[in-house]
Formats: sequence, C-alpha cells, structure tokens
Amino acid sequence: MTETVILDGVNLSIDDVVAIARRGAKVALGDAARAEIVKVRDYIDTHWLREDAPPTYGFNTGVGKLKDYAISQADNDRFQLNIVLSHCSGLGDPAAEDVVRAMLAIRINAFGQGVSGLRIEVVDRLIAMLNRGVHPVVPLQGSVGASGDLAPLAHVVSVLIGWPQAMATYQGETMPAPQALERAGLEPTFQLKAKDCLALINGNSLCAAMAALVLHDAERQAKQTDAAGALSLEAIRGEQAAFDARIHRARRQKGQVEAAHNVRRLIEGSRRTTEAARSVHLPDDLLHPTHSARIQDQYSFRCLPQVHGACRDNIAYARTLITNELNAATDNPLVFWNDSGALEFLSGGNFHCEPIAFAMDIVAISLAELGNISERRLFALCDTTLNYGLPPNLCGQPIGLNCGYAVLSCSAASVVSENRTLCFPASVDNIPTKSNQEDHVSMAAWACRKARQVLDNLPKIVGIEMMLAARAVDLTRAQLGGFALGKGTDAVYRMLRESIPYDPNDTYMPAQTTPAIAIAARCGALDAAEAAVGALA
Repeated sequence: MTETVILDGVNLSIDDVVAIARRGAKVALGDAARAEIVKVRDYIDTHWLREDAPPTYGFNTGVGKLKDYAISQADNDRFQLNIVLSHCSGLGDPAAEDVVRAMLAIRINAFGQGVSGLRIEVVDRLIAMLNRGVHPVVPLQGSVGASGDLAPLAHVVSVLIGWPQAMATYQGETMPAPQALERAGLEPTFQLKAKDCLALINGNSLCAAMAALVLHDAERQAKQTDAAGALSLEAIRGEQAAFDARIHRARRQKGQVEAAHNVRRLIEGSRRTTEAARSVHLPDDLLHPTHSARIQDQYSFRCLPQVHGACRDNIAYARTLITNELNAATDNPLVFWNDSGALEFLSGGNFHCEPIAFAMDIVAISLAELGNISERRLFALCDTTLNYGLPPNLCGQPIGLNCGYAVLSCSAASVVSENRTLCFPASVDNIPTKSNQEDHVSMAAWACRKARQVLDNLPKIVGIEMMLAARAVDLTRAQLGGFALGKGTDAVYRMLRESIPYDPNDTYMPAQTTPAIAIAARCGALDAAEAAVGALA
C-alpha cells in the first residue's frame, strides 16, 4: 500500500519529507486545513477583491519595490502571469528530483495554516502534480534567501500553469510542462487569480527542502563515523579507557555521551583493544622495542566522543530549526482573523531564510569536522610514528617494492581542505537586492548547497578510513589474529571485505576506493554495525 502523508501545516517531520521525496509517498491535505483555506479565501473574494478596496499588498498592488503601484481587478489575472514570467530567473543546474518533491510537499504544508490567502484550487493543483509525479525543472541558483526562494518557486509555478516553455520531468523524461501535465492526466493549463502567485513563490520551500534532506543524511553519516572510528581504534589496538561512561557523564554533553556509548557497543568483546594485544610486538614497530603501557592515544582516537559528540549536538540543534521551518507559513502578506471575525492583512518577513542559513552553516562545519578527524585517524594508520607497529603506508611485503597508501592519504587530505573552504559561512554574506528593498539577505540557498557538497565529500574520507583500518587488521593477522574484533567492528570489517577483498600487494587503487566510498555513501557500515549490535544512538 502506498504511504500517504497528511499535510496540515503543523506536523510535517523530516522523516515525512524523506518518505515523500525518496520513497514516493503520496500527500493529502488535512480536513481542517482545507476548510480554513476555503473559509479565508471566501472572505477575501467577498471583501477585498473589489475596485474600491484599500491598497493591499499583492492583492491589488505591485510587488517588491513596485508596492506603491495599483493593480486593477481587470488586470489581476495578467498580473499573476507577469509575476511568474518575470520571476522565472533561476540559473544553473536543475535540482534533483528528491529536492523538487520535498519542495512541493513543504510548499503545500505551508498553506495548511490557512494564513496565505490563496485559492484551494491552487493547493489541489500542487497536490496533484506531486502525487502524479510531475516534477518541475527548478534551477538551483538564483535564490538569496530573502523573499524566500522567489526564482526557484517561480519555475515551479510556471509548470503549474502549464507555460509552454516551462519544463518538467514525468516518468524520467523531461518535456514541456503542458505535455507532462497531460500525460499525468491533468489539465495542461491553469489560471492564477489574485494573491495565488505571491503565495506560491514567496516562501522558503527550496531551502527547507534541501535542508531537510541534508539533515536526514547528515545524521546517518554522523553515526557511521562512530563505526569508522571504532574500527580504526581496533587497527591501532587503542585504549578503551577514553570511552568509559563515567568520563562522559562528567562532561554532561548529550552528543558526547552518545558517541562514547556507540563506540563501547561497537567494540564490545574486542580483544585487540586490550593490554594483552598491545603487548604483542609487531615487526615494524621500531619506536617501541620493548612493551610499556601506552597510557593514552592521540586526540583523533581519544577525543572521538568529544568531537563527534559536538558535531552531533550541532546537527540536533539544526534539526529543531529545520523542523520548525517545515511547518512555517513563510509567504507575505499573511492574513489572520481578528476578534471581530474579520480578516486582518499583515505584511511581515517570514520569508527571510536566516534560520535555515544558520542551520546549514552549522551542519556544514560539523560535517567538515567529522571528515577532519577521520582524516587524522587514517593518516595515523599510515604513519609509523603514530600507528604502533603497522607497516609504513600500510604497505605489503616487501616494503619499498610496494608503495602502499600514502598518496591515497593525500587524496583524503585534499577533500578535507576542500570542505574547509566550503565552510565559510554563507549566512554572514549580504548583497542588498531589489533597489535596497531587500537590504539584508540570508544566502540560505547557497548555505544548503554548500552543506550538501560537504556531506557528499564526507564518504570519500570516511570510506578511505574504513578501508585502511580493515587493511591494518589484515596486515597484522599473523601476530594478532587470535585477538578478536568487537561485535560491531567485526561486522563492519566483514562487510568491507565482501566488497574489497584483501590483497597484500599494491593493486589498482580505484578498484578499492570506489567500493569503499560507495559503502560509506550509502551508510553501509552503519547498517552492518546496527545489524550486529542494534540501533546506534
């Protein structure tokens, strides 16, 4: 049975957005939301859409800097079309299909509060487009996150009205909007009326859509980095004391407590992370000719809970911000019932995307840090001054004839550097637009796109870390094979070996990195770990 998400303007969650965007869930408008939209519009049609009505922004006036110019009722239909045509000013590559589906769902949900003043027919048209798979081609560049996502949403509306030059995808094929609508069983054209267009385009739905999907994926990647770090801890026979629950309770940071808890569960039953295993002298350990207690590991291992945990806390904070935005009325003007039973028109700025910009800047920084510390661990695995006897560069024998993984370590470092550059916060930028009518903008769309780029880079680093950690386990099997891995780390190791068979010699690197990165991108290590130990925190 096809899943259906009820959109009521209040209860849309990030998980709901993912279901609609990626699993094809249908949407329906809640009964109370439908009734309120109809009630509000009936009042507007009766009381406001008259030639003698007072100036009301977006109903009988121009928009933006042109707010002081009157629009007659006779010209209002043409005015709606002109808004669409002039605002279809997006640039660049089109948004992915899941982003467009999320965007449509969030826009519909925004109308569920009944404060936007558009007609119910417009909402139903959006619902039909989403449920029947008519996906507007929406350029990703063009929004400054000020009056919402004006240009991207205008491209959505150009498809909604069936403008001949607008493009949409239907069943995987891109075609003119009227053709896509007809194939989906919808009327190929649609007429907008007063306020319809402004309600449709004056909101943050593209930014909110990108942010919701980024957050969902970021949360899974953050958990997976715990698994990668735990396997690297096994590779260097690391100390378990740093993950003792008492240490982390004393810090009182939720994410840190959870990350340490995850590592303890992943390495439960491990014999490699014991003093007995550390007392085994490895042939390549020239720095430690005799065994002595290690006491503590370097920060990238010992402080894993503190760093991973802080990143998780940031992501959790961003989730709160974005969940609020999913259930926000973000167009302008908004209309509200007063105590006398009449509607009041209020012009404000809910379309300003500052919360999303901040959230995505924070998420980008947090994901970059997860990659940063992952790179330090994979670097340590290759460095004989840090890896406690693993071969230099994790080379096979004979060393020298085999080159190992030094250059791959460099590749990971290059991605880390790229992520650091992408972490310059978009939210501190400001380019006044619209003749200074929009004198402060959020640049939230760029914040979302940068966060996605950082997120897409993270598996390239974490996948390499896991690949090298698994290799370290194999390289020391002759000396340490009797020391079992933990329950969760063993599951991750075995899953990696199914896709990347061990070869002691140098082999064509893409044959190893491609599957490793693919595993990390789909959170395969997280899935393997959770299958073994249960859901991670």
